[in-house]
Amino acid sequence: MKVGVRVHREVTQASNVVQEFSRFAHQYDQYNMIQAKVASELIGSLSSSSHKNVLDIGCGSGEVFKNLERLDITIEHFIALDSSQAMLNIHPQNANITKVCANFNDDNLIEKLPSQKIDMIISASSLQWSTDIDFTLKQLSNMSDRLHAAVFTSGTFKTLHDTASISSPIYNAKFIQEIVSKHYTSVNFALHQYRLNFENTRDMFKYIKQSGVSSGERKLSYKQTKQLMKEYPLDYLEFEVLFLEAKR
Repeated sequence: MKVGVRVHREVTQASNVVQEFSRFAHQYDQYNMIQAKVASELIGSLSSSSHKNVLDIGCGSGEVFKNLERLDITIEHFIALDSSQAMLNIHPQNANITKVCANFNDDNLIEKLPSQKIDMIISASSLQWSTDIDFTLKQLSNMSDRLHAAVFTSGTFKTLHDTASISSPIYNAKFIQEIVSKHYTSVNFALHQYRLNFENTRDMFKYIKQSGVSSGERKLSYKQTKQLMKEYPLDYLEFEVLFLEAKR
């Protein structure tokens, strides 16, 4: 019985994430400043300028592909995977791009992908929404020997969570490092912090809602949210991102 409850909660969380990103897909690029910066830094750290088959997990509106083009990095075949069809609709189109609408939490994910061997998996700002990061990384390591990723960690919105006395819905950096090291033999990690300033808390909470980073969770009532807006002590939001380059 307990197992059934756990599975239901995991499926519900994954569904909420999809709904939240789909809901604001049409204006996502107006609110994804930090995600765009993370994607730029992630692709900028690639050591090779040519790749054959690349899979982008949680491709969103296409920041990874845009940065590959900007840096003249050649990709023979680019697979853009996202669980939101609305996001895939605004992702760049190209003759060498295959778009796949699928959830990386699914245990039959590999069956939905093209049959070519994947040389490298890239993921910018999406793996934090894995309902089981151990299972997800096991799947990814079986698909490709290389993973190049940036994962938001529980240090994101730390002061906001502390002020509201709620826990982060995403994994902490130490736990992610342990799980990644379990599935890859060679890993380099780098933990980055960012701040995003706002003129007022109203704009701050609008950003949280429309950037999709809230994952669709509703931990606070309207009254509690109003109180949090009054008590939040900073004029910026904190973000913490774990960059990793892993080889199996």
